[in-house]
Formats: sequence, structure tokens, C-alpha cells
Amino acid sequence: MRISLFGGTGRVGSILLQQLLEGGHRVTALARNPEKLPVHPNLTVIQGDAKEGAAIAATILGSEAVVSALGTDKTTTLSEAIPHMIEAMKDECIKRILTIGTAGILQSRNEPEHLRYEAGDSNRKLTTAAEEHHAAFRALSASNLDWTIVCPTYLPDGEITGIYRTEENWLPVDGKQISTGDTAHFAEHELFACNHLQARVGLSY
Repeated sequence: MRISLFGGTGRVGSILLQQLLEGGHRVTALARNPEKLPVHPNLTVIQGDAKEGAAIAATILGSEAVVSALGTDKTTTLSEAIPHMIEAMKDECIKRILTIGTAGILQSRNEPEHLRYEAGDSNRKLTTAAEEHHAAFRALSASNLDWTIVCPTYLPDGEITGIYRTEENWLPVDGKQISTGDTAHFAEHELFACNHLQARVGLSY
């Protein structure tokens, strides 16, 4: 499959990129610093900024699915990039998009009408990252795309075990953490399985 990838130099995105290439897929990745990406015959790298619509459109051109592992890093990159992705996907008649979000935008078990970051389910005092992911969630929800947002909880570096729990729109009960490796593992599987369309998926051990 021809896949566009954003955030391929990040902690989850770099693992996901490796998995996609090992799976024989052709990947086009957008990066501000292309030297951070591996050299591979099935990888095309476009240098650019994910805030720029033209760069996103060029990355998505000719693809069959889109993956975003963009982080927030106290910037508005994510909330600015997602609308550009949606527009480019419409132009290319692409339906499938999977993004890496955060458990903060899952429903709160304490206040189910609110999201976890709004209800204070986590110990995080700063909500900037969750607000960025919430903006992306709102934009995708308003689209007619086949979207899935993978929402890991506390995310330490770690290997792929393939053993974890998932729950649609909620964080699994007592979920405390999930490795970067297992987050990428689930994301790759879900990209093709399409078991959770128009949904957020909580992910933890």
C-alpha cells in the first residue's frame, strides 16, 4: 500500500515507519530534517513543515492512506496540520487516516460527559498537548473520513510485546502505561484492519 506518514522521526512514528517498510509498503514521509529518516528504497522523503498545506498536499499525493504520528511539543503544529490533511485527502479521494493521539481525549470515567483531560482524570497539570489533540479530534469528527485515533496513556520507550488492552473511546480500567513499541504495533494493525472507524481507541497494558 502507498502510505503518507507525518511525524516519522518521533518516538512512535519512527517505529511505525520501520514496521511499514518491513511490511513492504511504500511510504512518503514529510520531515523538516530529512537526515533523521532512514535511507530505504521504499521510502520517499519530502522536506517541509507540517503547518504548510502545500507540503502536506505533496506528501499525500498518490497515497492510499494517511498516518499522523505528529507530536505537540508545545506548538500548534498538530491542530494546524490536520485540517490540511483532511483537505488534501478530499482532493485525492482518500478515506483512511489513522493518527496517534493521547489518553487525555478519551471519555472520563469520573465525568463521562467530559474528556479525561477536562475532568482531571490524569495527574497532568498542563493540558496544552491534550487541547491540541482535542482540536485534531474535533476536525476529524467533522469530516467524512474513515479515521481512527490511537490514544496511548503514559508512553515510555519500550519494545513490542503484542500483549496489551484496548477499549474504544475509553482508557482500559486501571491502565497506567503502554510502550512506544506496542503503540506502533497496534497502530499498524489497526491501519489495515479498520476495526475502529470514526473512533478513539484507548491503549494500555
